[in-house]
Amino acid sequence: MDADSDVALDILITNVVCVFRTRCHLNLRKIALEGANVIYKRDVGVSILFWCVCTTWPNFIVLVIFTDFKVVNVLAVCNMPFEIRLPEFTKNNRPHASYEPELHPAVCYRIKSLRATLQIFSTGSITVTGPNVKAVATAVEQIYPFVFESRKEIL
Repeated sequence: MDADSDVALDILITNVVCVFRTRCHLNLRKIALEGANVIYKRDVGVSILFWCVCTTWPNFIVLVIFTDFKVVNVLAVCNMPFEIRLPEFTKNNRPHASYEPELHPAVCYRIKSLRATLQIFSTGSITVTGPNVKAVATAVEQIYPFVFESRKEIL
C-alpha cells in the first residue's frame, strides 16, 4: 500500500453552521417556546434551530424566507484505514502540527490556505473544521499523504 494509490475515504459531515437574513421580524422567544428542536439564548438574542428551517405550531406553519444564506463552518469526521504515530507525525509536520498530549489526545494541524483545522487522533480518526464542504474535502485529501507516512505498521 502506498500513499499514491486511490483510497476511498468516507467523510461524514456532522455539523453545518449557516447565517442568513430574514425578510420579516422573528419572535425568537415564541419560536423557542413553541417550536421543536430549538434552543433560545436570551443573553445574545439567538434561537438555534436544529434540523429544520420550518417550525410548526398546532394551528399554522411558519416558513421563513431568507436571503444572503451562507455556510460559515462545516464540521466533519473521517477515519483513516490505519492508526497514526502522533509524535512522529508532529515532528515531521511542524510548524503546521502541534501536539500536547497532556492537554488533548489529538494533534492539531492547520491549513491556513483552506482555513481548515484538523484534529488527528492516534486511532486514525480525523475531525475537520473548515469554511465549506470543499475546504473540508480538500483538507482530507492534503493530509492523507502526511498521515500515511506516520501510519502504524500492522504486525
